[in-house]
Amino acid sequence: MVRGLFPGRFQPPHWGHIYAVKEILKEVDEVIIAMGSAQFNYLLKDPFTAGERIWMLREGLREGGVDLSRVVIIPIPNVENNLEWLGRVKSYTPPFDVIYTGNPFVALLFREAGYEVRQQPMFQRERYSSTRVRELLLRGDPSWEELVPKSVAEIIKKLRGAERIKTAASGEAEPHKW
Repeated sequence: MVRGLFPGRFQPPHWGHIYAVKEILKEVDEVIIAMGSAQFNYLLKDPFTAGERIWMLREGLREGGVDLSRVVIIPIPNVENNLEWLGRVKSYTPPFDVIYTGNPFVALLFREAGYEVRQQPMFQRERYSSTRVRELLLRGDPSWEELVPKSVAEIIKKLRGAERIKTAASGEAEPHKW
């Protein structure tokens, strides 16, 4: 069995992520999605919890027609020391043979550790990015919904994700009303 590793934050998952997983599964038997920065949430850059992101990603993959029996999603807390992070990924995940990433620094770390590294499949990268989804949510622009699977949009709405991002951006608590 050939197992691939696909690390990312998925804040939130979008169609580009779904495309990447589908393409990776054409090359490997199973993909491990290492959901990074698992301890961060309710921040402008990381508005959703690891559990919420796992929920969104599973529903988005299901909507995209991905066989979930071939997907393992594991939350990985971030650490400042990059070699320590690499060890953490290895200890949290089942063994893997190849890593898929678009991040040159992550690619360097894994290559130096002896892993085969392949370019993460990209799908309209200029359009599909979690940063763009968060920016549109912050602006109140409804076009963000076109960038994510419908199931992911429904979860974001249920979680009041736009409000969460706007609150994180404001840097202030709600004003006290006497």
